[in-house]
Amino acid sequence: MSVLVSRQTRVLVQGITGKVGEYQTAVMLKHGTTVVAGVTPGKGGAVVHGVPVYDFVREAVEDTEANAAIAFVPAVSARGAALEAISAGIEFAVVTASNVPVRDTMDILNAARANGVRVLGPDTPGLVAPGLCKLGVHPERFLRMGTVGVVSRSGALSYEVCKHLVEAGLGQSSVVGIGGGPLWDLDQSDLLRLFQADPQTEAIVLLGEVGGTMEHRAAKVIREEMNKPVIALVVGRSAPHGRKMGHAGAIISGPDETAVSKIDALKASGALIARNPLEVVDHLRGVS
Repeated sequence: MSVLVSRQTRVLVQGITGKVGEYQTAVMLKHGTTVVAGVTPGKGGAVVHGVPVYDFVREAVEDTEANAAIAFVPAVSARGAALEAISAGIEFAVVTASNVPVRDTMDILNAARANGVRVLGPDTPGLVAPGLCKLGVHPERFLRMGTVGVVSRSGALSYEVCKHLVEAGLGQSSVVGIGGGPLWDLDQSDLLRLFQADPQTEAIVLLGEVGGTMEHRAAKVIREEMNKPVIALVVGRSAPHGRKMGHAGAIISGPDETAVSKIDALKASGALIARNPLEVVDHLRGVS
């Protein structure tokens, strides 16, 4: 099994005729993802890698029964693309664009919650269930079907950790990048619960960073709701107060937003703490 996506997921690609959208569609198809439609306004009737292109999401959903969408569009278009997907009946939307204005993100998340739609992102590499379905940009060479669930705020950190997992002969059940924030629909706590319920997942790797208090909420979930082992790696132990560290949400504004504070909370919850990707592998071998 997997979380959020499966072989039955029917994917619609917004921005499919753009350079990134066309390339990533080819990669997703090669991975085995069921891509049933693409949408680019004004390009309806075209075909990209055998996938029909529509002008509007609603007509694509009506024709193909797509139930998930991934948008490869610039930040200025992210709000419109997400709201169109939500209003058309898409059940799960992945928003890859970075630097989406906070107000636009709020509009997306409010519309999604009002319509019962789950949103991953913005600023997310997406997610992948190795061998089953890929909605995102995770490098293929770092993926292998297995039993380790990975949830990360940082795409690059998840790639690095997955690289070490594969080199150690360990595969993943699903790899999910929740995005750089500062606002989210799906967050670490949601993914921990999904991995806890997933029979294929035997252990979870939680990758965090400075900024916000999400990891503290995740620690509470680990302590109160989980019996599967969780290995946590939180980066940014030397991050300066008040300076953004790459992601919009990675800025220390208070004592609970430091890496040390989060590490202490996760350790107290029963999570195993890793200081680097190699230690993640060592911990996983110890609990297998």
